[in-house]
Amino acid sequence: LNKRKTGQEQEVKAACFLKTQRYQILERNYRCKKGEIDLIAREGQYLVFVEVKYRKNVRNGYPEEAVDTRKQKKICETAAYYVYKNRIPEYTPMRFDVVAVLDGEFKLIKDAFYERRG
Repeated sequence: LNKRKTGQEQEVKAACFLKTQRYQILERNYRCKKGEIDLIAREGQYLVFVEVKYRKNVRNGYPEEAVDTRKQKKICETAAYYVYKNRIPEYTPMRFDVVAVLDGEFKLIKDAFYERRG
């Protein structure tokens, strides 16, 4: 089982799902020296950084539980770098969402976590 391939397939499906929720996908698999963000999108006035987590079943826990504080910190650092590199205005409202995919079912968790400063 190729985890990266499965992950990419789920990210494509999640992007399609988000489009049905009126998200505009700006970037897929954004990578930089700080880390990686699955999807970057616009939803209304928000710039949204989206982590996609997939599980075939709940044997290893729910997908959203895999986005632990260490993962959140990494996503926040990567998002900050993206904002800096793309000269996005400071006052742009931003949010961190999680799309949890469990056996083909999508669950959108808006404002899944917040950037911890300091």
